[in-house]
Amino acid sequence: MKPNMAFEALALAATMGLCSGAAFAAETHREQTIIRNGEQAAIKGAAQFFTGDVRVDPLYPANNDMRSSGGSVTFEPGARSHWHVHPVGQALIVTSGVGRTQEWGKPVQEIRPGDVILCPVGVKHWHGAAPNSAMTHISICEEKEPGKVVEWLEPVTDEQYNGR
Repeated sequence: MKPNMAFEALALAATMGLCSGAAFAAETHREQTIIRNGEQAAIKGAAQFFTGDVRVDPLYPANNDMRSSGGSVTFEPGARSHWHVHPVGQALIVTSGVGRTQEWGKPVQEIRPGDVILCPVGVKHWHGAAPNSAMTHISICEEKEPGKVVEWLEPVTDEQYNGR
């Protein structure tokens, strides 16, 4: 079987629940963790990383077994992240509002609910709300080493934000 076909067959089997429990027998017994809505305090986006009003609602932390972490980030109109890069990349899923994102040296792009932005390893970029709309996205990042998911850079200027 070709590698692509083997991967697709495995993915299909897992999706349909056809994998037997024996495949997971080598793992120790673990339990799911449920993090209840409202159990984690929201964090105000720090001025050293963001311009404008930003709220970060943690969704789940990285742990020893799963190196990714997730958060829901709400940008008020005109608010945005500073330029930054991710050592393992980042996935953003826009859940509400209208936003903007930009890669270094490329034009500003509009983002809307349902859009998924995949930020590759080491690509300098920023994201935030449009001038007249708040925007919320879910951010999923993976740690390259414990605690290291982003390298923050300089603020996005108003000229950059406005695409000039």
